[in-house]
Amino acid sequence: MAYFDEDFLKFFKELAESNSKEWFDLNRKRYLKSVKEPFKSFTLELINALQSLYPKIDLSSKYSIMRINRDVRFTKDKTPYKTHMSAIVLPHGKKDKSRPGFYIQASHKDVRVYSGAHNLEKEQLFAIRNYITENIHEFNTLIKEKSFVETFGEIQGDKHKRIPPEFREAASIQPLIRNKEFYWYFKLKAEELLEDNLIDVLIDRYTNCLPVNAFFKKTLS
Repeated sequence: MAYFDEDFLKFFKELAESNSKEWFDLNRKRYLKSVKEPFKSFTLELINALQSLYPKIDLSSKYSIMRINRDVRFTKDKTPYKTHMSAIVLPHGKKDKSRPGFYIQASHKDVRVYSGAHNLEKEQLFAIRNYITENIHEFNTLIKEKSFVETFGEIQGDKHKRIPPEFREAASIQPLIRNKEFYWYFKLKAEELLEDNLIDVLIDRYTNCLPVNAFFKKTLS
């Protein structure tokens, strides 16, 4: 079944052009009907589909649909609303963003699905670097796997200029050891959001990162 119609895409296209409280207030009922409620229904169905990948974990209450309101306290950009909807489903709960989960972001421009290790504490980052160093051949094999590369490209994330001396030799072989965070993502065309098989396509592509996800989960176990 299709969860969204053309007005989902039109809403965000128009919001991007008129990002103000006045415009949003005039279109609030439209937002509820064409965006918020469909996205909630979609997310619940997505969780059901993801449950097959995490059969031993109850995902039903472990997801978060992000607010459309932007936090403008610490940015020069004071536009009040995001121009996308997003949700995150985490196998270990909403508060544990360090272990890879499923993050989706949908707008009039595209649909993006991310996974990875974020918000890492100092000890967690050390553990990841240490595990990669000790298992560098396995890590390199996983991130060069054809299905992963064709779907996600490469692992991304900001890097530290300086790292502990015990990792420098390994980092010369595998530069990702310098990363502060680790994430990977794929994109779909915005129009694919309207297709009946959307969830099947998302799950099919997402499964291509499960071996990499499992590697990072081991580092943080």
